Amino acid sequence: MTEHVLCAVDLTHSDADKSVLETAAKLADLYGATLSVVTVIPDYGMSFVGSFFPHGTMKKAAETASEQLHKFVSDTLPDTKTVQHIVEIGSVYENILDAIERSQADLVVIGAHKPDLVDRLQGPNSARVVRHAPCSVFVVR
Repeated sequence: MTEHVLCAVDLTHSDADKSVLETAAKLADLYGATLSVVTVIPDYGMSFVGSFFPHGTMKKAAETASEQLHKFVSDTLPDTKTVQHIVEIGSVYENILDAIERSQADLVVIGAHKPDLVDRLQGPNSARVVRHAPCSVFVVR
C-alpha cells in the first residue's frame, strides 16, 4: 500500500510540472497517502566557479527556491493543507533519490520533459530516477 508520495518538480518548467503535481496529489488522495514535493537547484559544480559568486549566494538561491516552491504548490493545490516542501542543491537525480530514501516514499511522481541533445547523450533525470529508485515511479508526460 502506498503511504507516502514524493513529487519531483522543476520550477523552471512550472507550467509543465503543474500537471505532474496535480497527478501526484490525486494519487496521494486516492491512496490516503501523505505528499511531499521536492525541487533541486544546481550547485556550482566546481569550487573554483563558486569563488566568483558572493558568499551566501547558494543560501539565497535555496531560500528563493523554497518561496517559489511554496507558491507553486499553493497556487496549484489551493485546497491541500499538508504538503512537505523539500529544496535540495546539487545533482537532480541524485538528490531526488536521496529524498526518496529520507522521506521513505512508496511512490514517486516525476515529469518527463522533451529531451534535448544533452539528455540523449547523458540520459534525462527522470530516466535515471526510474532506473535507480527503490520504489515505483509514475512518469507524467
